[in-house]
Amino acid sequence: MEKNEDLFILDQKIKPGESKTIHFSFAKLYTSTKVEIPIIVERAIEPGPVILMTAGIHGDEINGVEVVRQVIAKKINKPKRGTIICVPILNIFGFLNASREFPDGRDLNRVFPGSKTGSLASRVAYHFTKKILPLADLCLDFHTGGSSRFNAAQIRITKEDDNLAALAETFGAPFIVHSPNIDKTYRATCKKLNIPILLFEGGKSLESNKHIVKTGVDGVMRILSEKNMLADEFSAPSKPESIILIESSKWIRAQKSGLLHVKIDCNKHVEKGEFLATITDPYGTMRFKVLAPNEGYIINVNHAPIVYQGDAIFHISTKDSIYNNGQTSA
Repeated sequence: MEKNEDLFILDQKIKPGESKTIHFSFAKLYTSTKVEIPIIVERAIEPGPVILMTAGIHGDEINGVEVVRQVIAKKINKPKRGTIICVPILNIFGFLNASREFPDGRDLNRVFPGSKTGSLASRVAYHFTKKILPLADLCLDFHTGGSSRFNAAQIRITKEDDNLAALAETFGAPFIVHSPNIDKTYRATCKKLNIPILLFEGGKSLESNKHIVKTGVDGVMRILSEKNMLADEFSAPSKPESIILIESSKWIRAQKSGLLHVKIDCNKHVEKGEFLATITDPYGTMRFKVLAPNEGYIINVNHAPIVYQGDAIFHISTKDSIYNNGQTSA
């Protein structure tokens, strides 16, 4: 949107230069109490792009919620031009229950674009896709790792999309990860609507990590600066000198069941055969070493104290390069 015109969200008008919080009401609790999703809209007088920031698609992913909260609290969301729409918690039900899913057991990020007459999660996805998403020129979606798995701060994009690659580099997370779209996800729906989207991953569920959150907030500021939307009182942080592009990766899975003792940090570059963890039994009779199957970067670590055979315990790159100013090098 580049024209200086009124914006309509859920039948409410937001004029250029206006701030408004709109309540997206879609369901009630058993007690008949309304459940509302606050949508915070900030518009500049000068026309420009519409950027939509979302978090809490999974209700237990607190880092993403905190990124968007800080963007609002610090007034970074008040643009110099254009419009910024913030939805800090899309899955209110999950957030209330500290749960990834909706009360119907469904993952909101697997039911897009939704159905008007479907499950509760599907109805939320449907109304969001129909009434809010089409307004966006760019989406920034914030996630964390699930099931005690800690993700390195990363931007996930599809392969061979030069526009997304340039935006991901501007965001400036330590890693850019090539990740195909999964059917019925928010990201896949954006792709079908030709709306570019950056998916940020960092940290783990039910935890707020200040370093991950700072990476997310800094990235937002860089994107806004690139779009000439960052207010003059802010200065976008410098980008890292280099970013690691991960073109392919694989999971290292537990070969034994038992207590997991991780010996390395997330983000670490490891050599083939490097000692990563031990798995022991509770009785002091078994001690199994987990070794790196190849050289690469560890971008996810399982922080669970116990694991079953076959559980994913590390995510390691199998093909990576240094991404610097639009160029890659092995």
